[in-house]
Amino acid sequence: MDWREYVTVNPGVMHGQACIRGTRIPVAVVLANLADGVSAEEILRSYPSLTPPAVQAALKVLVANGEYDKILAKWGLTDGAVKDPVINGALS
Repeated sequence: MDWREYVTVNPGVMHGQACIRGTRIPVAVVLANLADGVSAEEILRSYPSLTPPAVQAALKVLVANGEYDKILAKWGLTDGAVKDPVINGALS
């Protein structure tokens, strides 16, 4: 999956923050929820316009920018410790 299909930056939407395409949901909001321990399933229920690939795309932005390992370390996790199937899908 190419995360660029799901993430867009438009200066006229959310002050140019990276958002999930077709929504006004910033990638940072998805990532902040995950960092706070909210499961991908809960995020999808809270934001019905999101799809599992969109959540995965948010994580792939971190991977593409070399930030994923830092986030895992901040959460005190390793790749094998991540149990959420949506998140694991972003890693494959």
